[in-house]
Amino acid sequence: MIMDKPQSADERYMVPAVEQSFRVLFLMSQAPSSHMSLTEICAQASIHKSKAFSILRTLQKFGVVQRNVDGKGYSLGPGLIALSRKVIDNTDAARLAAPMLKELSGKASGTATLGLIAENSVFVVAKQEVDRDIGVTIRVGHRFPLTLGSHGKAIAAFLPKGEADELLNHKKLYFHGKPEKLDRVRLEKELTQCRRDGFAVDLGEIKPGLITVAAPVLGIGEIPIGYIAVIGLFSPDVPRQLGPSVALAAQTLSKQLGARTDPKSMALAPNHSAG
Repeated sequence: MIMDKPQSADERYMVPAVEQSFRVLFLMSQAPSSHMSLTEICAQASIHKSKAFSILRTLQKFGVVQRNVDGKGYSLGPGLIALSRKVIDNTDAARLAAPMLKELSGKASGTATLGLIAENSVFVVAKQEVDRDIGVTIRVGHRFPLTLGSHGKAIAAFLPKGEADELLNHKKLYFHGKPEKLDRVRLEKELTQCRRDGFAVDLGEIKPGLITVAAPVLGIGEIPIGYIAVIGLFSPDVPRQLGPSVALAAQTLSKQLGARTDPKSMALAPNHSAG
């Protein structure tokens, strides 16, 4: 007779439904695409279809998973933002970025920010401002569209190709301000330039007179999780001077957060091309 393998003390206290729920959540968070079908979730999480469906419906109730509008897949939901708010307040990313933001702010005589991606938006989680009578103020927690201006270009340029293609197929893209101002030919050139330089710029298109320089922050898997940006009332020649410093700060933070390479070296990786 074959005896069951004895369970460890830790395994005896595991709740299967909870363990499976977290398996689904972590699977979705690490998926190449922003959404997954029920079939994909079942196969990759090794969970029976009826059980996975029940788990997803329960997670939907609390907003941590949402069903796509077309009903053909699931993605992580905004309820996770509320759960992560306290984590964001104490996040390693914000703590690690603090000295870099301070240095960039002083060098630029402007505002330096760290933003993290949440669904189709980015949230400012840390900032450093200069003590001046005239400057730019951005509050921590402020939300921007994911594709807005320089940070949108910096993120899109280093997304895996499938995710980049999906993002660029959206009807409302804010790379050049209002969606109707989007110039796709010019955007492709800007993304190529960003992959080459490691940073992107916006010369007052989002808000007249306001110039920004942004570089992507990568996480585990070398996928963008946010950005570092410098914002100010600069002259047009300043962004290219600040760009390498912003890119270096983002690369340093990326490696501290677990990325094994930096955006500039990723420019040679075809699976991370946004073109």
